[in-house]
Amino acid sequence: MNVTNLNQFRKQKARAQKRTQGDANAVKFGRTKAQKTLEEAERAKAKAELDAHKRDKE
Repeated sequence: MNVTNLNQFRKQKARAQKRTQGDANAVKFGRTKAQKTLEEAERAKAKAELDAHKRDKE
């Protein structure tokens, strides 16, 4: 005789559904940490190059 706790079953199903939704969002919107770091470095380099060409106002 197997006893099934319906509360645990319901929570397990909800967790699986949230995980599925999260995976879908990660594919749709997400970027890896490496991609974010690379983009930030590229932005910083571009800003530094632009700032290097500025003239000082007296």
